[in-house]
Amino acid sequence: MARWLRPLVGALLLLEGAAALSFLHHRYEELVQALFRVQSQCPYVTRIYSIGRSVEGRHLYVLEFSDSPGVHEPLEPEFKYVGNMHGNEVLGRELLLQLSEFLCEEYRRGNERITRLIHDTRIHIMPSMNPDGYEVAAKQGPDSNGYLTGRNNANGVDLNRNFPDLNTLMYYSREISGPNHHIPLPDNWKSQVEPETLAVIQWISSYNFVLSANLHGGAVVANYPYDKSQDQRFRSHRRTVNTPTPDDKLFQKLAKTYSYAHGWMHRGWNCGDYFADGITNGASWYSLSKGMQDFNYLYTNCFEITLELSCNKFPPEEDLERQWMANREALVAFIEEVHQGIKGLVSDENNNGIAGAVISVQGISHDITSGDMGDYFRLLLPGTYTVTASAEGYHPQTVTTTVGPAAPSLVHFQLKQEVVRKPPERKASGTRMNNKALQKKVVPRATRRGTQR
Repeated sequence: MARWLRPLVGALLLLEGAAALSFLHHRYEELVQALFRVQSQCPYVTRIYSIGRSVEGRHLYVLEFSDSPGVHEPLEPEFKYVGNMHGNEVLGRELLLQLSEFLCEEYRRGNERITRLIHDTRIHIMPSMNPDGYEVAAKQGPDSNGYLTGRNNANGVDLNRNFPDLNTLMYYSREISGPNHHIPLPDNWKSQVEPETLAVIQWISSYNFVLSANLHGGAVVANYPYDKSQDQRFRSHRRTVNTPTPDDKLFQKLAKTYSYAHGWMHRGWNCGDYFADGITNGASWYSLSKGMQDFNYLYTNCFEITLELSCNKFPPEEDLERQWMANREALVAFIEEVHQGIKGLVSDENNNGIAGAVISVQGISHDITSGDMGDYFRLLLPGTYTVTASAEGYHPQTVTTTVGPAAPSLVHFQLKQEVVRKPPERKASGTRMNNKALQKKVVPRATRRGTQR
């Protein structure tokens, strides 16, 4: 379907019976009430859980949508949205609350597109990663809010500069032909991150997320990895150097999906800046270290982009409805992008799932791994690929598959266990001895194998 046509068709599918929503700014208590109200209205397809607490003790709540809330169903991908990472960038927080109400209401109305999305996807929505910073910004209000007021958490730390710096490890590893995926964390990483960052790292380590976006403000552009330039180690912090991942074309497609479904992001001219197609490589815009977007890609199976959604970081309430209408189709269309590429099960000869199996795609030097049940999800553009599944103790298996433009191709792997052969017994040298002679031969106890102290 043509790039221009798909957002139009999707928007038309959402118009029928659109939910009546409240366009207000929500303080923490009001945010919690809104989430639990959605859960009470759609109890069979939602669940609320907390991944931890902020510095000041506020819960970091997540609202989950699924036809089996709280359960990972094999071959059903996990998706997440994270908003309000910077406390004073509030539009994402409100859009995610609007999205939650919208998904619930449209599911209750029987909207086929939304029903299919919830039945086929496990969707996790965190409206606020930085509730403490938001409260600081909200006290100032949209009219007098400073550009940095409330940006950081209660300890004064920018959470999007607080993740372990895996980029530096990756760039060094690349120089010695090492991996750029599932990079282990430094031994002392927990002592170097904030409570909110720690909670998110433990969260994304517990769920096999496939696709994600975090929502910001201050510009209008879809930003994709890498955020950190390799040249930053030697040059100015603000130097702009395009720094693509091995999945650069895929990331561009994901970013364009949002920008072209958005009301005006794709036009490029916004907030005094110009971005072709409304997208940018993060490092090409400006290089930053220890960001959440790159961390997702380098540490987990998750492909994450950053969405800058408004010139005004704290827009007035009268602008919220216009912003919702501009982002509604884009928010839904981006979730649907999780259903592309290939997926399947990696199992042994007894059909038991193999967790942690490595899925490698020839020509793309970035691997992903299977989840606890042995299922895997590899986002890919349409094309023909040679894919290998491998796991310790098993013979690898390689297949060639073609990916279409619609639903993901189903590719299962059944790995045969490696046979551990015992080394041949060493024959005694010298004259051969008959059985009677062997029976009479006495081996001193102190020299028998395995009995020496």
